Amino acid sequence: MPKFAYAGVTIDGRTVKGTTKAASRGDAEVALYEREVRDLRVTEKKSILRYEISGPRIKREEVMHLSRQIAAFLRAGLPILEAVHTIGAESENSSVRRMMNQIEDGLRSGDRFSDCLDAFPKVFPPFYRGIVRSAELTGELDTVLARLSGYIERDLQARRKIKSALMYPLIVSLMSVVTVLVLAIYVLPKFEDFFADLDAELPLPTRILLGFTDFLGRWGWAVGLGLATALLLYLAAVQTRRGAYARDALLLKVPVLGETIQYALVERFCRVLASMVSAGVNLTESLAVTTEALRNRVYIRRLGEVTEQMLEGQGIASPLGRTGLFPGTATQMLRVGEDTGSLDTQLEVTAEYYETELDYKIAKLTALFEPIVIVVMGLIVGFVAVALVSAMYGIFNQVEM
Repeated sequence: MPKFAYAGVTIDGRTVKGTTKAASRGDAEVALYEREVRDLRVTEKKSILRYEISGPRIKREEVMHLSRQIAAFLRAGLPILEAVHTIGAESENSSVRRMMNQIEDGLRSGDRFSDCLDAFPKVFPPFYRGIVRSAELTGELDTVLARLSGYIERDLQARRKIKSALMYPLIVSLMSVVTVLVLAIYVLPKFEDFFADLDAELPLPTRILLGFTDFLGRWGWAVGLGLATALLLYLAAVQTRRGAYARDALLLKVPVLGETIQYALVERFCRVLASMVSAGVNLTESLAVTTEALRNRVYIRRLGEVTEQMLEGQGIASPLGRTGLFPGTATQMLRVGEDTGSLDTQLEVTAEYYETELDYKIAKLTALFEPIVIVVMGLIVGFVAVALVSAMYGIFNQVEM
C-alpha cells in the first residue's frame, strides 16, 4: 500500500506532520480529516526500488492524454482544481500521479495552472507553458488545451511514420549482419581446417573473407575501441554550439534526407506558431518560443535574425524568405496571411500543407533507402555465398584429383 507524507494543523492550532498509509491520496486526506487535521498538504512517498522501476520520465503520449482530459473536464464545467485532482487520483502512472498531486498543491496555494507547469520544464516545453499562460488570460484554457493535445498527437504520428519507415531496412540490415557473422565465424573456419588437411589452396574469395575475419579476431578489440572513441568524440562535439550547428547544417545538406528534415521543421514551426498566435501570445514572443521548440541550431540562429528584422517593422514573411530555410510556397502563404490579417489561420493551413508534403517526403526517403540497404546487404551476403560455394567446389575438385 502506498505511503504518504503529510503536514497540517489540528483544530487546536498545533502543527503536525508525519506519514500514513492509504490506498490513494484521497483516502489519506479523508483519514487525516477524520483525525481532525486541517490545512493538509499530502504527497506520495516513493521507495528507491519503486522509483527505479517506474522512473521519473513522463512520455509525450501522457502529456497528450492529460491535455485532452483536462480540456474535457473544463468544458464539462469542472474547476481546474477538481479536474487535476481527479486525473491524479485515477492515473495508473505513478510519475503522472505525483506530478498531478504537486500541481494540485500549487493550485490550492493560489498559484495559476501555468505557474504550476513551470515546475516541470522537461515534461511541458516552453511553447506549451507559454500558450497555457496566454490562454488563462483570455479564458480559453479548454480550447487551447484541446488544440495542444491535437498538435502533440500529430507530432507523434509524424515520428511514428519515420520510425516505421526505417524499421524494415534496419531489420534487413540486422538479419544480414547476423547471417554473415554466423557464416564467417562458424562455417568458414571448417573449410579452412579441411583444406589445410588436404594441403590445398583456398579460393581467392574464401581467402579474402577469412583474412577479414582473422583480422577482426585479432584486432577486433582495437576496432571496437576506435569506434567507441569516435562515438565519444562525436557526442562530445555535438554538445558544443559549433558541433551541434555543424551536425544540423550537414544533415540539411544531405540529398533527400535534408529536404525531409526541412519540411518537418517547417511543419512544426507553423504548427507551434499558429497555436501561440491563436492563444493571444504576441508575435515576437511566439517566434522566440517557437524557434527554441525546433531544436535545430541552423534554424535557431537564422530565425534570431528574423526577430530583429521583425522588430524593425519588416513583418515576418519577407525575413523568413531571406533565411533560405523556408520553401517559397511557405513564405508566399504566410505573406497572404500577413496581408489579410489572418496569420494564425494561414499558419494552420501551411502546417497542414507541409504535413501532407512530409508524408510524401518520408515515403520517397523510404523508397530510396530500402533499395540501397537491400543492394548493399545483398552484395555482402552474396560475397559470403560466393566464398562458401568456391570453397565447396574446391573440395570437389580436390576429391576428383
